[in-house]
Amino acid sequence: MIMFSERAARKWAGLIRGWSALKIAYTVSEREHWISATGGLLGILTVFWASNLLLGSHVAILIASSMGSSAVLLFAAPHGAMSQPWSVFGGHMVSALAGVASQQWLGYDPILAASMAVALSIGLMYPLRCLHPPGGATALTAVVGGDAVHALGYGFVVMPVLVNTVIILIVAVAYNFPFSWRRYPQAWWRMAAVCETLAEGVDHTDEKCMIPHSDLVYALSQIDTFIDVSEEDLQKIYALALGHHQHAEHAAEMAGPMLEPALEGAA
Repeated sequence: MIMFSERAARKWAGLIRGWSALKIAYTVSEREHWISATGGLLGILTVFWASNLLLGSHVAILIASSMGSSAVLLFAAPHGAMSQPWSVFGGHMVSALAGVASQQWLGYDPILAASMAVALSIGLMYPLRCLHPPGGATALTAVVGGDAVHALGYGFVVMPVLVNTVIILIVAVAYNFPFSWRRYPQAWWRMAAVCETLAEGVDHTDEKCMIPHSDLVYALSQIDTFIDVSEEDLQKIYALALGHHQHAEHAAEMAGPMLEPALEGAA
């Protein structure tokens, strides 16, 4: 009985550890939580207002489901590659086109049309380098949105998708701008700023704190899967880690001479 209990306890402990490992590993402050949530509130309120004004409340709800996904990326992960303006704009545009085309060509079979819409959106976003997960929802909406959406035809691409995409991008740029640590769009940030993240007084040079672009491209190509992190952030992570390592080495070097007299006295 005791053996069974120990075995069950170990099994439960393993399940708990496994569940914890499934959670996203991120460490951000509570302030960042509220900043992200407030940005999402403003972004979606603006999108709802525009959609309701232009197309009515029924279509506004359908479009908000797609833009709601974009809001999570734009306001909670503004540095991600999938959150950048071209990813958002291009992703929604090609997905809307794929969705409308699938509905018009395969509308006789809604399940096939919906599946093809999502598949086409992924297939188009990859070569155009605008991979944006909410684009799949946009493509799906074009097929399952009902008669109100179907009646728009290819006009669905312009209004509401194009209009709402531009609106939420404008809100994201304006909202993230006052917060210096939220560099959106990433292209506005200069690579030279990476080295400035190292702690003051740490000996470093450009050669130490920067990884050559060609080496980063090679490393990412060997992984052979999409990683939603920009080259700038990879450089910054490396610079911060290097700075922390140098601080630790410096502290160890300083602590060594201080311990030697104490050890000699103890001997």
